[in-house]
Amino acid sequence: MTLQWAAVANFPYAEIGLILIFCLPFIPPQRWQKIFSFSVWGKIASFWNKAFLTIIILLIVLFLDAVREVRKYSSTHTIEKSSANRPAAYEHTQMKLFRSQRNLYISGFSLFFWLVLRHLVTLITQLAKELSNKGVLKRQVENINQAAKKFMEENERLKRLLKNYGKEEEHVLEAENKKLEDKEKLKTELKKASDALSKAQNDVMIMKMQSERLSKEYDRLLRERSGLQDRAGKDKKCLLTL
Repeated sequence: MTLQWAAVANFPYAEIGLILIFCLPFIPPQRWQKIFSFSVWGKIASFWNKAFLTIIILLIVLFLDAVREVRKYSSTHTIEKSSANRPAAYEHTQMKLFRSQRNLYISGFSLFFWLVLRHLVTLITQLAKELSNKGVLKRQVENINQAAKKFMEENERLKRLLKNYGKEEEHVLEAENKKLEDKEKLKTELKKASDALSKAQNDVMIMKMQSERLSKEYDRLLRERSGLQDRAGKDKKCLLTL
């Protein structure tokens, strides 16, 4: 086995080992995300992409070369030609066919596992990001729920305050209405008292005028009486003189 095929033959074992390590259930994707987010990986990211493409190209070339070798040594015309020239050439051709088939399987599985490994790393990274986003969204939802709960409690408190304020306002309005009714009653009573006072004053004025008239009439009667008495005395004196 040549050096290149020896390296390619050991390459699938390394790939299988990395795939098994990535698939370990007790290592969460977040841990791999932290490992992949080291500054070292950021520095070698461009080199890693170039190395990945280079290895894919090499594996594809080796795979195509192995396919060519398999087709070459598996053709019936080649086997018959080697068997006719030398009897031992048949075994040699079968050995080369076996080696080419082995190289085909090795290069094919190496290419397959390499693509699977790259896709697995991508999936782990995406899963870690989704889990991180899920945690962030969960915290945001919890914060929103807490804020909504606080707003609901504040709303209930405001409703109670408005209800109490409405009751107090209702009591105040009732008291104001009662005061207005009392004022109206007082105004009515005051008007009645004022009317009664005016009537009483009018009655007093009338009685005063009547009293003045009676006084005048009484004075007149007194004067008439005194005049009659004087006249009666004079008549009596006249009679006595006669």
